[in-house]
Parts: sequence; structure tokens; C-alpha cells
Amino acid sequence: MKNMSNIKRMAFTALAVISVSFSCKDSFLDIPATSSLDELQLLSKQGVEGTLIGAYSVLNARGYSRLAAPNNWVYGSIMGGEANKGTDPGDFTTINPIQRYEIDPTNGEVNSTWNAKYEGISRCNATIRLAAASEKISEADRLRITGEARMLRGHYYFELKKLFNSVPYIDENMDYGKGIEEVQNSPAFWDKIEADFKFAMDNLPETQSQTGRVNKWAAASYLGKAYLYQKKYAEAKAIFTDVINNGQTSNGKKYALVPEFAQIFNAENDNHEESIFALQSAMNTQNVNNANWFDDLNYPYNTGPDGPGNCCGFFQPSFNLANSYRTKDGLPLLDGSWNTPANRLKDDYNVEANTPFTEDEGPVDPRLDHTVGRRGIPYLDWIEHPGKAWIRSQVYAGPYSPKKFVYYKRQENVLTDGSSWTRGYATMNFNIIRFADVLLMAAEAEIATGGLEKAREYTNMVRARAANKAGWVMEYDGTKPAANYSISLYSTPWTDAAVALRAVQTERMLELAQEGHRFFDLVRWGIASEEITKYLAHDGSILVAKLGGAKYTSGKNEYLPIPQGAIDVQGTEILKQNPGY
Repeated sequence: MKNMSNIKRMAFTALAVISVSFSCKDSFLDIPATSSLDELQLLSKQGVEGTLIGAYSVLNARGYSRLAAPNNWVYGSIMGGEANKGTDPGDFTTINPIQRYEIDPTNGEVNSTWNAKYEGISRCNATIRLAAASEKISEADRLRITGEARMLRGHYYFELKKLFNSVPYIDENMDYGKGIEEVQNSPAFWDKIEADFKFAMDNLPETQSQTGRVNKWAAASYLGKAYLYQKKYAEAKAIFTDVINNGQTSNGKKYALVPEFAQIFNAENDNHEESIFALQSAMNTQNVNNANWFDDLNYPYNTGPDGPGNCCGFFQPSFNLANSYRTKDGLPLLDGSWNTPANRLKDDYNVEANTPFTEDEGPVDPRLDHTVGRRGIPYLDWIEHPGKAWIRSQVYAGPYSPKKFVYYKRQENVLTDGSSWTRGYATMNFNIIRFADVLLMAAEAEIATGGLEKAREYTNMVRARAANKAGWVMEYDGTKPAANYSISLYSTPWTDAAVALRAVQTERMLELAQEGHRFFDLVRWGIASEEITKYLAHDGSILVAKLGGAKYTSGKNEYLPIPQGAIDVQGTEILKQNPGY
């Protein structure tokens, strides 16, 4: 974040100087006019670069919806069963039907998410057109700028693909002045996403002048992910192998796992060697929007000076997620038995904060207490989590608090931006792709192509980092770990592909929890109905008011509905609604 504040400041300056005005019109597909500036100004190097920075700036979806940000805390984590909305039933009510899989096409958050992605795409298309037409930039800059814009466009379309599946595909060759509203939606645009990532991979440099700019290896990683989603396992394996062996960050660090798990989620360590593609964040840029506005609700509730944010009790980890960190002989419970009475964690559900409580003493994966805030465990450098006192409504949302993307006490007003309504504008980067994610995707590709032992190696690399005792949560006096942490490597050779895949799938849940991946993983693995039904049966039996009677519908809930507002503009003959809505 520190290095990257320069590109955030550059974004503010560039956009202020050239005043390229992008805003929503009646149609989500309309690209607006380019303000009062004439074409010659936009075709200058500053104009083209400023338009590109505008394409980056939409990554955090400010002005649209907290749900539209790339952390996918609702669509990926909550819908994936690793969290619930939190808070109480009357707060941010448009999330309520989403967490119950009862989404309606008129839901405003879904509409805003759709619009945000197309806003990003329109800015990318504008950048590509300007770069092609400008005589004021070098050929090297033209290729770099176009490569960055196509990488970003690939990202925005990848998001639309996994969220909605079937969308209109608009590129820089479309005449935005006429005919655009006749473009039909279709699920057949994977080849276009691949082409953008390939172009970026082939034309972007390995390092960049500003750390936050995407590079060759970020594009390669995303291309591998696109292959994996399509089950092109051989192609994914080849790309991931190259990334693992040769990849480096935009600031020239060879890709590697940071030594301690917690350091991934620490603004003091932003742009580390594990960061492949990150949403950059900054403070004191004369614009609070450059901080993590989309996470401003996702803190414990009513903490006062003893905790971060002091609002608003959203994004509470689920019982299902917390229980999944139970281990036996240092390994996860691959049979999925973590929610059984014998294995589930002891928690303080419905235990008053002033009532004595002894936390769970059974063996757990150490990543639990970097991911889930639970009573009696140090909450970063604040205080021990006090339990119910920090929860808005336990009976509605359970006993746990979010933790991964919370700032440290020592960072308040140093690495947070308090210039808006809350102390909770943190400036920690969000890693859209990080190296552990790539290792586990590579492990999947290896399993599918017969490389079970290579998959075990990659998985053990991730587990070995989690096993580093220097990174475990300790009691505040530093004398012992805060819980009974137990984690081992997979020491027995993998010979059964189905068991190996289950191990990798479970590892992704434990490693990437609360990072917005889970629902999309379940869908692409074809096990969303099975896993979410089990989650609803367990958590819904406790949180009856929130999840009781909720049902996941296979063949429908894999994707969001096409927003009714978009259909109303273009017509039902052009935009076809997704099945089941």
C-alpha cells in the first residue's frame, strides 16, 4: 500500500486534470461523453494514461455497491456458506434474500454490480481506442497501455461470467453511438476473455514503474484461472507451472508465499511477494474512496475504543466455516464431519459477555484465529474478543466476528482513513489473486492430468506456511499459542485422485476463507447444491430467523439473475433472463 499510494495519487491527479467524466446513463452499456475536453487532449499521453487510470479506479466499485467490489464478500463468501450477513434483520435488507438464495431480478445490489462491471469495461474500451488512435505515445507505451486495459477488461468480464454467466459482450470495436442496445447476452465469450489475458501476457512487461499496475505474470495467472474454470486442465497446468517457476510481482519480487499467514493481511506488508493482482488502497489522497470503502461495515459491533471500526457487525463467519478448522492428527476432516457434535467447536452462542466462558480446547488449524474472531482469543493487537458484547445479534447471526481484513490498533489513523463517517476505512490491499491461490489451482490442474504427487507438493507448500509457529496467534503475554493449534503436512503419497481433489478443495476453503472464492469454487466443481444444502441444514438449525427454511435450487442459484432494469431497457428479445428467475 505504501508504494502503491503513488498510483492512487496519480489516479486522482490525472482524473482531476483531464476530467474524463464517466457516469451511468439510462443503459448500462452506454459509454458517456468525454466531458468538455476535445479529442486532441484525450489523445495526449496524459489523456490516454488518465483514461487507463479511470479503468483501474472502477475496481473498487465506489459509487455502485459494496457488493460489486472484487472481494465478493457477499456473492463469493456469504453465498458460499462461509459467512452470513451478520448484524440484524433490519439492516441492509437487500442482502437478506441473497444469503437465503431467494434473489429477485429487481434487487438493487445485483443491478449495481452489473452496472459497475460494465462501467469498468467501457473505460477499458475507451482506453484501447484512444491508445490505438494516439500519435503522442510511443509504440512501447501503446502496447503496455493496451495490455493493461485488456487485462482489466478480461477481469471485468471474468467477474460477469462467474456472477451472471450469460451477458452481452461489448469490445472497443462496437460503435457506442448506435446499435449497442441490440447486443444480445450469451454465455459464449470465454474465448474473448482468454484473448484479453493472452494479449496482456504477451505484451506487458515483467515489472512496472508503479507497483499497482498489472504485469505479464498477473495476466498469465488469470489466463490459467480462466483455463481452469473451463476445465482446460493441460493448458492451465502449463501456465501455472510457468508462473510458479518464473513469475514475479510488478515491483520485481519473485513469487513466493510470505513466511507468516497473518502478514498477507497487514497493510504494513502490502505489495509483498505473494501478491499477484491486487486492488490497491491508500489514505490521505484527498479522496476517501481510495481506501477500502467496501469493507467499512465489516467490523465487530459496538467496540468503542477497544476495537476497530466501532461499526457495523456485518460479514460474520459461519458456524460451518469455524468448525471446518477442526483437525485430527493435524489434518482437516476430509469427510466433512466438522459440524457433528463430536467435532464442532465450542462457542459462546447465547452466552452473555459477563458470564465465564472457556474456549474450545480441541485441535484446530492455526489459520482459524487469523480468519475468525472468537471469544477469548486475542483480536489482533486490540483485546481478547469479548464475545457477545461485540455482536449485534447473536441469535440472528451467531457468535463470530470477521478478522482477516481488519486493521491493527497500532494502525488506526496511520494506515486508516478516518476522514469520512467511520474509523473503518482501512488501507490494506485486497489480493484478487495471490500465490497460494495459484498453487492450489495448479494442484487441481495436476490432479486432473495425473500429477497427484506434484499436487501434494503444492498443497503442502501452503500448509507448511500455516504450520510456521512464528505466525501463530499467541496469548498477549507471548508465552504460548492462543489455542490448541495442530497442523501437519500430507506425508502419505497421493494415489487416489478423488481423495486428492477433496484435499485440495478443502485446502482452498481453509486458506482462502472470507476472500470471496468459495461459492464460485463450489459451482465450478459441481458440488454447490450438495455443500450449500449441508451448510443450510446445520447453520439454519441454529440461526432460524436468518436461514431457517432457506433452500439452494440447483439449476438456478449457480448464477445471479440478469437485472430487471437492464432487461427493461433492452427488451426481453435481446436480454434473456437466466434459468429459474
